[in-house]
Amino acid sequence: MRKAQKRQAEELVRQTEEAHDQIKKFIEQDSIPAAMELLEECQNGGITLGTLIESTEGEVHPTVLLLEEYCELAYQIHEDLTRNSDINAKKIHKLLKQKLIRISNSLKNDVKVRKEVVFLPYKASMWDSLESVWKAADKDENCNTYVIPIPYYDKDPDGSFREMHYEADLYPKYVPVTRYDQYDLEKHRPDMIYIHNAYDQWNLVTSVHPDFFSGNLKKYTEELIYIPYFVLDEVDPANEQAVENMKHFCFMPGIINADKVIVQSEDMKKIYIREYLKAAKEHGLQGKHLDKEYLEQKFLGLGSPKYDRVLSTKKEDLDVPHDWLKVIEKTNGNWKKIILYNTGVAALLTYNEQWVDKIENVLKTFEENREKIALWWRPHPLTESTIKSMRPEVLQKYMLLKEQYIEEGWGIYDETADVDRAVVISDAYYGDGSSVAQLYKKTGKPVMIQNMEINI
Repeated sequence: MRKAQKRQAEELVRQTEEAHDQIKKFIEQDSIPAAMELLEECQNGGITLGTLIESTEGEVHPTVLLLEEYCELAYQIHEDLTRNSDINAKKIHKLLKQKLIRISNSLKNDVKVRKEVVFLPYKASMWDSLESVWKAADKDENCNTYVIPIPYYDKDPDGSFREMHYEADLYPKYVPVTRYDQYDLEKHRPDMIYIHNAYDQWNLVTSVHPDFFSGNLKKYTEELIYIPYFVLDEVDPANEQAVENMKHFCFMPGIINADKVIVQSEDMKKIYIREYLKAAKEHGLQGKHLDKEYLEQKFLGLGSPKYDRVLSTKKEDLDVPHDWLKVIEKTNGNWKKIILYNTGVAALLTYNEQWVDKIENVLKTFEENREKIALWWRPHPLTESTIKSMRPEVLQKYMLLKEQYIEEGWGIYDETADVDRAVVISDAYYGDGSSVAQLYKKTGKPVMIQNMEINI
């Protein structure tokens, strides 16, 4: 039974207890018709409560059986009042009270509260930021979980929506997904909703459907929880320049609306709280948004589920496509050294065409060494959307480079939703500083950040 349903059941019991007191008064005042009418209402209430519990707990549940006994007792008392037989108000009140006490105790002890927890990822490649939390909730026998991928749109430079994307078919097979149009948030009112996109209307490149903006979600749940889809370089809270470079992450619509924000470390928590307070004051927010004690409970430095996912993934359990094996294997069957080449959108937005030139030079270098090293190129999943929206002048050059690389087939091009496969299987990381680079450091394998000023 859901928490709200149990509260409803407890309220019915409380109202019935008050009705018993009133029935006793009516009988003592010789207002028998009024007592009989109220007794009928009590019986109907017992039926309503029994139906509610039966629908969630089953028809042979102890509380349901006790409610059946209660309804039978109410019926017998009603019949006695009809016949005007010897009526003892105190005795009737005592019998009803005894039955109701047993029902109340059973409701408290035998009816377990089940939480309903909803996860609303939008890009399948970012699912790893929620997966370990979902797994824990899914194992809880007193928890119903729903993974509901939501649609998102690319945006034109003027902010209008372009094509819609819906990636429900890209999630791991072991993750049961529910279509977003087959789950009514207003009807279900889940206890918790988890999101990994906090940008809402502030995102210049993509947008989830406005129905799933955090302000709307907040209406339908007791607890909205935001977990970033990325991890950052650990920053010393005293390093003002480093904080300045990342503070924009600390104040977004989803963070403002969230009841809980889970960040990757205690130091990051300190930064989020400090920068959130500054921004909240600048934006004229009041009340709890300026309450340091409240924010200490809102922001939690519990770590990123992305780390949980990659560290629990075993190389031998991963599937490598046959075409990729052709790139990885030497003629003797052994594997080459595999370099994960990851390119991000922050470097793109900073260096523009120079970024594309850098990728071109890197690909040429690795092609020359393809007999010894396998290149696994994995661009940020929003690369093309970002170029179209914010750097359209480099689109043609980038697309020609990408298409040539794929057509030649000497390296791997990975645009799948599973970043952890690339991290676990490869031997070293090379590329832009990014969330993937931070994730890679957790494996203990080498991480090399490319320098835009050097032609490799």
